[in-house]
Amino acid sequence: MNYIPVLSTLVTFTFVVAVFNRYRHKKGLHLLFWGLGLVFYGLGTLSEVVMSFTYNTAVLKLWYLSGAMLTAAWLGQGTVFLLVRRRNWAKALAAVLLTMSLASLVLVVLAPVTEAAGAFDPSQPISTQYKEIMVRNGWIIFLTVILNLYGTVTLVGGALVSAYLFWRKRVLANRLVGNLLIAGGALLPAMAGSFVQAGIVDWLYISELIGVILMYAGFLQATAPQPVKRSQPIAATPG
Repeated sequence: MNYIPVLSTLVTFTFVVAVFNRYRHKKGLHLLFWGLGLVFYGLGTLSEVVMSFTYNTAVLKLWYLSGAMLTAAWLGQGTVFLLVRRRNWAKALAAVLLTMSLASLVLVVLAPVTEAAGAFDPSQPISTQYKEIMVRNGWIIFLTVILNLYGTVTLVGGALVSAYLFWRKRVLANRLVGNLLIAGGALLPAMAGSFVQAGIVDWLYISELIGVILMYAGFLQATAPQPVKRSQPIAATPG
């Protein structure tokens, strides 16, 4: 059994509690979408834990839907709600995301599996076996690419833009550091696919753990109360 997904799951759901607790006090759609995105993240790593014991088609599809398709996009949508001042634009993008997410759910649930499922090896990462088991049609692949591209650009890009604005204004250094940590943490899982293709199969699990730790650390850093000496317009922050 690989214990890295277990650690990732524990850290992720601890992070989920922190975000939803802040949402309970502060409100804000950005916190709601971040919390839901992290739930998807945690479901993905929890699926890896289950699949390290035995094969289950429903869990495999949950892993692909939550981890490979929805996590980045929903986290990124949270950043859109934080940074985009025109609320109608942000809500319109959220409606498109919800529609694409529901379509992804239907397509993944209906996706057939091959006989390779009988040869599934729990000692090997899911990322090295799922392509031979779950049949992904063109629509599933298309939505996977679009959702991940949208999520990576909005989450990482938004964090970097916020970090730059804090650096330029020389205010709230904790939020500058926090946004840089969030950007770095979000990039790691996004890069994992390249390492898997290169044969470094365990990198997916490692990147998930380091990624969520960095994002959690960034969230705590960015939301830590800090005295503000003077009032001036500043960039949006995690909340």
